[in-house]
Amino acid sequence: MEKITSTIRLRMAAHDAHYGGNLVDGARMVQLFGDIATEIMIKCDGDEGLFRAYDNVEFLAPVYAGDFIEAYGELEKCGNTSRIMKMEARKVIAPRSDISDSAADFLEESVVVARAHATCVVKKECQRRTVENA
Repeated sequence: MEKITSTIRLRMAAHDAHYGGNLVDGARMVQLFGDIATEIMIKCDGDEGLFRAYDNVEFLAPVYAGDFIEAYGELEKCGNTSRIMKMEARKVIAPRSDISDSAADFLEESVVVARAHATCVVKKECQRRTVENA
């Protein structure tokens, strides 16, 4: 099976902060994982499909407004209608308000902030295999 992946990198905005201290809600990482899954499904089947379930979601480190998050996903298994994938979100840039309002550091080593394992489905009649052996 050809390796099917998706990567998104974006900055957490002030409106993403939900809690005190500019802390971003973990649901924002889950939303990114949904976008990753959608892209993988389109690459695999030419259809967005439907999210079926997360069998594991872990929140491993805090995310703050101003952080740059890189979310990555990879298709692990392709059944008749199910698509199983793993996803990970990493902090790659962090603001440095201790230096100035506009300072930031590209992290030498990214920080894993969340991981997930999920299943999506594409109805047989909606499948248009776009990747050989997917």
